[in-house]
Amino acid sequence: MTDATTDAATPSYEEARAELVEVVRQLEAGGTTLEESLALWERGERLATVCQDWIDGARERLEAVLGQGDED
Repeated sequence: MTDATTDAATPSYEEARAELVEVVRQLEAGGTTLEESLALWERGERLATVCQDWIDGARERLEAVLGQGDED
């Protein structure tokens, strides 16, 4: 996992995903100012990166475990 997913201030995958869903819902609903929309978009990008970091870290862990099984 990257440092981003081990930082205490970083949300869990589930927390980041839930917030990302809410950000997308707000953007799709409209009714926000341009500034608010940009802030939501930027937050969504950060949350998507957090989610991707968690997924990449999980993939690395699985590959490491599967690789160990091949060596046995």
